[in-house]
Amino acid sequence: MENISYFCIVKMIKILRTIVFVAVFCLCASEIQAANATGNEDARYDSIQVSLLTCSPHDEVYSLYGHTAIRYWDKSSGADMVVNYGVFSFKKPYFILRFVFGLTDYEMGIQNFEDFCMEYSYYGAGVTEQVLNLTPGEKDRLFRALQRNALPENRIYRYNYFYNNCTTKARDILLGSIDGKVVFNRKIDENVSFRDMIHQCTKNHPWAQFGNDLLLGVKADASTTREEQQFMPANLMKDFSHAVIERGQSTVPLVTATRQIIEPNTASNETKGSIFSPLTCAMLLCILTICMMMAEIFTGKVFWGYDALLLSLLGLAGLVLLAMVFSQHPTVRLNLQILLLNPINLVALVPVVRALRNGRVHTWLKLWTACIVLFAIGGLLQTYAEGMLVLALSLLIRNISKIFTFNKTR
Repeated sequence: MENISYFCIVKMIKILRTIVFVAVFCLCASEIQAANATGNEDARYDSIQVSLLTCSPHDEVYSLYGHTAIRYWDKSSGADMVVNYGVFSFKKPYFILRFVFGLTDYEMGIQNFEDFCMEYSYYGAGVTEQVLNLTPGEKDRLFRALQRNALPENRIYRYNYFYNNCTTKARDILLGSIDGKVVFNRKIDENVSFRDMIHQCTKNHPWAQFGNDLLLGVKADASTTREEQQFMPANLMKDFSHAVIERGQSTVPLVTATRQIIEPNTASNETKGSIFSPLTCAMLLCILTICMMMAEIFTGKVFWGYDALLLSLLGLAGLVLLAMVFSQHPTVRLNLQILLLNPINLVALVPVVRALRNGRVHTWLKLWTACIVLFAIGGLLQTYAEGMLVLALSLLIRNISKIFTFNKTR
């Protein structure tokens, strides 16, 4: 009971501190207006430091890709705030369903810098700060933009994990406040796809990677531009470190200083060993399927219950991929894995099983076999989830075995 009370008190203190910092954030506007009126705008902004904060991943699934935020530090008033566009709540109704369909709303949040660092330190994630080389006028423009974003009617935005996330929102508002032209000098690999970048973050989490690859379609394997690659916090940080601002005849670096505020705990993001990886499970299913087929050959019986189970499970998985056609995420709409995880299996379940029990092969079993062959060929266009090709092989062997077995008995 004492622990619960302590937790509630700490949480209340954090809420109060956030309210205070939001109030200070708003009060700064009046100070800036007063400074503008007296002609002391440059002096007022000399004490303000604007930084890009890049947070490394930690073990929570939603954090595997890192995070980006903006630090706005007014040294004269002592207000040290972090503005980030990654505020969400799992408690909102149908959160996962809305996220999958691209209907999730995130919002802008303002947090005390100390609390922000304590949170990421607790999770063992690193925080890197890049101090930006902004003029007083650019700091003023950024402050006003942040102030507009903080209004209740502007705070919420429609989230998209590739095209409109916490990193791209921070990038856009920062670059939109700069008078000159920002030139990114870092060389990039334009052959890198969204899926490649996702794999870099999920390589130590095989089931998270499997889930992503299962939902991502053909478009996720297309090459990406620099702007698209900047959806990843680490990529934006690298681009900022090599960027310059062209202001008329002068060229200055975008970042004046870089420092590691919190060192990452590398042990927290080590490879998670598991004997039940997606590939292992697919291989076990393949072995089981081959054993069932051999048993049918030696006993002369048809284990139609196993076929009914496969049709049901794969058909249900196919319904998920079919639903993705209506998602707002463009990278999930066309997914060739629907040829294997086919929702038509649910419709054909009863007639296929009835035909097997009567010693016949239903037409759909032949059509689905053709779909599986097309699925295998489609692997040239799309990277499939781990183990899917092994699953396809086991299903292909079983279906072809049944087709030939029943044709011989006629």
